[in-house]
Amino acid sequence: MSSDLLEALTALEKDKGISKEVLLDALEAALISAYKRNFDQAQNVRVDINEGLGQIKVYARKEIVEAVENNNLQISLEQAKGLNPHYQIGDTVEIEVTPRNFGRIAAQTAKQVVTQRVREAERGVIFSEFIDREDDIMTGIVQRIDHRFIYVDLGRVEALLPQTEQMPNETYRPHDRIKVYLTKVEDAKKGPMITVSRTHPGLLKRLFELEVPEIYDGTVEIKSISREAGDRSKIAVHAADPAVDAVGACVGQKGARVQTIVNELKGEKIDIVRWSEDPVTYVANALSPSKVVKVIVNEKEKATTVVVPDYQLSLAIGKRGQNARLAAKLTGWKIDIKSESEAEEIGLFDDESFSEVDEVQAEDLIDTPADSENSSENEQG
Repeated sequence: MSSDLLEALTALEKDKGISKEVLLDALEAALISAYKRNFDQAQNVRVDINEGLGQIKVYARKEIVEAVENNNLQISLEQAKGLNPHYQIGDTVEIEVTPRNFGRIAAQTAKQVVTQRVREAERGVIFSEFIDREDDIMTGIVQRIDHRFIYVDLGRVEALLPQTEQMPNETYRPHDRIKVYLTKVEDAKKGPMITVSRTHPGLLKRLFELEVPEIYDGTVEIKSISREAGDRSKIAVHAADPAVDAVGACVGQKGARVQTIVNELKGEKIDIVRWSEDPVTYVANALSPSKVVKVIVNEKEKATTVVVPDYQLSLAIGKRGQNARLAAKLTGWKIDIKSESEAEEIGLFDDESFSEVDEVQAEDLIDTPADSENSSENEQG
């Protein structure tokens, strides 16, 4: 073994973080296999790599027995004593059997082992890097598109964006820069396999963390998200400090913060509502931009009946029931919406369990820029 190879192993240890001992152990195992394969030997052998001299030697290991039954694995006591008079029955003798041309085979084997170990180490480094980014957001570049996936370049690895995780209102083209949410990082044979999403609610959460410093530092907390990607989302926020306006922080001056997120999601409408531990207030807020008159709470069924003005019934329900559906998912409460006239007909105003949404609560129903632009559209839906 040349000094060049030893220097190469030392350099790999420094540059790639692969232990030289690990490489030498792998090289020894590979050389044993190469010896048996190239010289048609089935005997028990050991390879010795002498780093100081730069030499590789192969030793056959044989057990000392009284009667030899297998010449490859056994040696007689008489033969063994010819090598060393101190040998006894049961001892193991090592006899050098290094072939003359073994240096060439060793060089080829070393190259293969080192190449394989470097690939494995690089895969391990990349996997360790990206497993820590699971449930996080990254910016990637669209590389190519087929009928199953969009392949997104994340720098050191290519991620898969399945059709089911693509937003229906988006068209993707090669070289587009997009933000994606890492949903799964798997350690596959050919390297880390990363699945990303544009529809996951976690993407919306991470975008708000990027745009709103108060969320990033924990001053404002995102309590819940419900999302129908590409169309509309609702996000409930809360600040432990009553002096902090959680909704205002997310909206930003003149709606700048939330508008940046809307633009990233290609026009997806976002309702930002104030979270409350009181289900009456929380459900009323969640039905924004609709105004709410009264809320009846059934704690046992975790269900609510909500009364809204007649002229806002369609707004409260939303297109194809979307507003009510998102509000229910956001709060975790079932929501049944009634108009004021219908509530009067069935006697809901006589129900002692109802809670009226007062003027203070009504002020909590803050519309984002996206809401105000589309309120009339929802009423018509």
